[in-house]
Amino acid sequence: MNYFSRPALLASLLAATLSLPAIADETATIQLVAAGVTTVTLAQQAPIHWVSVAQIAKSLDGLPPMAVGFDIDDTLLFSSPGFYRGKQEFSPNDESYLKNPAFWEKMNNGWDEFSMPKEVGKALIAMHLKRGDHIYFVTGRSATKTETVSKTLQQTMDIPATQLNPVIFAGDQPGQNTKVQWLKDKQMKVLYGDADGDIRAAQEAGIRGIRLLRAANSSYRPLPLAGALGEEVIVNSQY
Repeated sequence: MNYFSRPALLASLLAATLSLPAIADETATIQLVAAGVTTVTLAQQAPIHWVSVAQIAKSLDGLPPMAVGFDIDDTLLFSSPGFYRGKQEFSPNDESYLKNPAFWEKMNNGWDEFSMPKEVGKALIAMHLKRGDHIYFVTGRSATKTETVSKTLQQTMDIPATQLNPVIFAGDQPGQNTKVQWLKDKQMKVLYGDADGDIRAAQEAGIRGIRLLRAANSSYRPLPLAGALGEEVIVNSQY
């Protein structure tokens, strides 16, 4: 059996004693993180009327061809790149670029080349084309003398030229939902959109309003509360 000599034992005890404050300091820096979930929290969901594209198609079974409307930005196209560029170029410190005709000239005539088509939009368009429905695009964008948005939608959404209706530029008027009259004039039965204004327009026109989720990285903030107006919300429709 080996024994420590007395000097060696004293040296060992002294070294251990000197290391205690360092250990204590290190322990003091460890903090519990208030995180984690339970099966109860995982199961908690808002009482929203979720639907899929297949369920929407099923709900239209047996109905004759109809006119349906689509918002564009954050509904069919993730167009934040163009809007982000416009803000940086025309009004980096506020939202006044949205009232600038020069911005809309660029946005409506080429900047949608940087917009990404949403997969859910493609699926919805394909479903309605198969049914023989008449598809309209109703946007809150300001109108310009020329536009390439219609062509962009035709190409990205795979719409035959014979079934393409030019984009309706409803514009934006304070205190007025500019889409309502267009819904009535074209006798639309369904309107798809990401914004509260789209759902309210559908409800005011007395037609079916269906919400698509706005992507979390959209430049259009704040993000709306999907389902808050009692409307149907399409699952996985953020992309």
